[in-house]
Amino acid sequence: MESHVPEPTFTLEGWHILHDFRRLDHAAWFSAPQEERRAAWEELREILKEWEKAEAEGKGSFGVYQVITQKADLLFLNLRENLDALLEVEARLNKSRFARYLSPAYGFYSVVELGSQTGPLDPEAPYIKPRLTPKVPKTGYVCFYPMNKRRMGQDNWYMLPAKERAELMKAHGETGRRYQGKVLQVISGAQGLDDWEWGVDLFSEDPIQFKKIVYEMRFDEVSARFGEFGPFYVGKYLTEEALGRFLGGL
Repeated sequence: MESHVPEPTFTLEGWHILHDFRRLDHAAWFSAPQEERRAAWEELREILKEWEKAEAEGKGSFGVYQVITQKADLLFLNLRENLDALLEVEARLNKSRFARYLSPAYGFYSVVELGSQTGPLDPEAPYIKPRLTPKVPKTGYVCFYPMNKRRMGQDNWYMLPAKERAELMKAHGETGRRYQGKVLQVISGAQGLDDWEWGVDLFSEDPIQFKKIVYEMRFDEVSARFGEFGPFYVGKYLTEEALGRFLGGL
C-alpha cells in the first residue's frame, strides 16, 4: 500500500521580531533620586531615537506599549532584518540605566512569515514585501499571543494533505478579511526558535475588535480542531510623551 507523506507548507520569511515584555519596579523607580530617574529617562529617549532611525532607514520597526493586567507593565516590540540586529536591540536596553528598574515578564522570538499550502510564493510580487516587512502602527492597541497547531490523534495538522490544509486556511482567511480596515494581523513563525510554533500580533484602534475577531475565528474548523493558544497580552501604544507620563511625568 502506498503511504501518504504530507507536504510541508511553502513559506517566505521576512523581518525578525522580538516581543520583550517587562515589569517595572514601581517602588524602586519612584523612590529613586530625581537626578537618577532623569538620567535613565534621557538614555531611554536616546534608545527610542535609535529605533526611530532604524525604522526611517527601512531596517525595522518598533512600538512601546503599556500592558494591561499584572502579566507585564511594558512591551518593547522590535522588528529587524536579522537576529543579530535584535540581539543588539536587546543588549542595548539591558545595559541601560532604566533596565535596573525592569525585570523580565515574558519574551518571544519569531520571524514574519507568509505561507502557502499550494506552491511557492513569488517574493517579487508587489504585495509580498510589505507583508514581510510590516510597520508597527504608531497609535492604537496591540494584542499578542503565541499558538500551535494541534498534533493529537485524528486532529494532527501535520498529517493532513496539503490540499485539505489549504481549504481550511482559506476559510480561516475569509474570517480575517472581514476585519480588514479594523484589525491589522501580523503572523510570525517560531518553529525551532521559541516554545510555540507561531506568534500572532493584532493591531487595532479599538481593543474590542480583538475580542470579536478571535471569538469568530474560534468557529473556523482550523481553530476549533487544530488551534492551541498561549497567553494573551494586550497593550496600548505609548508615544514618547505618553511613556514619559507613565514614568511619572518626566
